[in-house]
Amino acid sequence: MRLDKLLAEAGFGTRSQVKRLIRKGHVTVNGEVVKDPAYQVDPERDEVLVDGEPAIYERDYYLILNKPEGYVTSTKDRELTVMELVSDIPRFEKLFPVGRLDKDAEGLLLMTTDGELAHRLTHPKWKVPKTYEVVVEGRLSEEEIEPLRKGVELKEFKAQPAVVEILEVGEEESRARITIKEGKYHQVKRMFAAIGHPVKALKRVKFGSLELGELPPGEYRHLTDEEVDRLRREVKLPPKRS
Repeated sequence: MRLDKLLAEAGFGTRSQVKRLIRKGHVTVNGEVVKDPAYQVDPERDEVLVDGEPAIYERDYYLILNKPEGYVTSTKDRELTVMELVSDIPRFEKLFPVGRLDKDAEGLLLMTTDGELAHRLTHPKWKVPKTYEVVVEGRLSEEEIEPLRKGVELKEFKAQPAVVEILEVGEEESRARITIKEGKYHQVKRMFAAIGHPVKALKRVKFGSLELGELPPGEYRHLTDEEVDRLRREVKLPPKRS
């Protein structure tokens, strides 16, 4: 990336201010004075100093975590939080989860430092779909899930119509997949409880265009540039450019 862009994003002033710093010889790259604002640097490898002070480029992080059961979706809590699972990332404390998964739930949790994207992904206006696989009590039938497809009445609101597919039916429990575009408190659990089939296990497998895939529980991976740009397009944000 350009040297002046790095310095501006590292907090050394506006683009024009840092250009003046560079041209006056205040900036070194790997020990050498550089006076060209357009000089290309690698923020991950090059040492950039302004009058001896390190210029730290804090790029946005985007990652998918496969949250296991037993972790609280929070940055701080008296209990074990998802932050423990990403603590090996530089400046991990600036990450925050996008949306929530209950302590006893598992699956795809998006974590980022991009506040604007996080806000839009969780705002009802954008209706970002979320897909879950659930294990419910009892023998589930097509007739019973029809209210979920039409919009089931819950205590204080009516859930919007969901996409529901029965995956497996057993005598004591059944498996299903459900996609919703809302994010009310315990919504999926409450929807299945409303039709007489309490949820025994819940796993989020998709969030917007992101899919959990084969990521092992407790592990994370960084999103590709293409995945980030696709997510941003879904909520009408421009693509990221380095």
